[in-house]
Amino acid sequence: MSTTPAPTGTARPGHVLVVGEALIDVVHRADGSVDEHPGGSLANVALTLGRLGRDARLATWVADDAHGAAVRAWLDDSAVTLAPGSTGADRTSVATAHLDAHGAATYQFDLEWRVPPGTAADAGTLAVHTGSIAAVLEPGASDVRALVATARDTATVTYDPNARPALMGDPADARSRIEALVALADVVKVSDEDVAWLVPGADPVAVARDWLALGPALVVVTLGGEGAVAVTAAGEQRVTAPRVEVVDTVGAGDSFMGALLDGLWDAGLLGADRRDALRAIDAATLAGLLERCVAVAAITVSRAGANPPRRAELAPA
Repeated sequence: MSTTPAPTGTARPGHVLVVGEALIDVVHRADGSVDEHPGGSLANVALTLGRLGRDARLATWVADDAHGAAVRAWLDDSAVTLAPGSTGADRTSVATAHLDAHGAATYQFDLEWRVPPGTAADAGTLAVHTGSIAAVLEPGASDVRALVATARDTATVTYDPNARPALMGDPADARSRIEALVALADVVKVSDEDVAWLVPGADPVAVARDWLALGPALVVVTLGGEGAVAVTAAGEQRVTAPRVEVVDTVGAGDSFMGALLDGLWDAGLLGADRRDALRAIDAATLAGLLERCVAVAAITVSRAGANPPRRAELAPA
């Protein structure tokens, strides 16, 4: 197993429980080449945390098969712990991604999603993160919502809708399910592309303000190569993204989300008892956090696949 430098800062001890899909991505590139590698939105978030030196535990649903072994080895190499019961599936799920000439991906899925039996936040869980397929695909989605509702008592809840139109059906129905989870979350990260699908024609920052009113302390909208904007009760904070040559966008939003959790952790803002402090996050702290997130995402898009940086690759915070 590889090791990563321990993070510095004011972070308290504990771990993040990431709940959601790990799978095999079959990527068809614009040049006609095809390759397979482990992925999955929630697995990518856990992987980013592991590479940044954090204790990340992934509750997922893979099989004890060749694809499942590839997923486990990939996670292990970045020091991600697989939660007990995560290998109970009959087969490991597959996502097929087709990349256009600009590296943007569209997806098709062959998957099953369940929450491993017994998965729950414990005394050491600082945050529970979920989203994407895991939060909408039954039978696991109902268990995810129940887990999150219970975890709020002791942990920060973070959520990324990471919309998958091929699985989520009608946008209006999906929006209803997504906003129910937004209301349970302390931190929400959403892309401008997700907002465009969920609420066609809407200003993504206006949607973020509407979601903030549902309960979160912080809603962050990622704007691709243009950076990101965060909305809090105190107002808006914007940052621009570094300019890089984009190889593909696979995993960019997930690595941003992992970096967001990492930054909140380093600032001592994870844990249910830090909820008031999170709501009062100051502009300088938030700006620095967002700049770190866009830097992590920029490295990810500069290389093929969901390949987020390790902490040693980043400039000191």
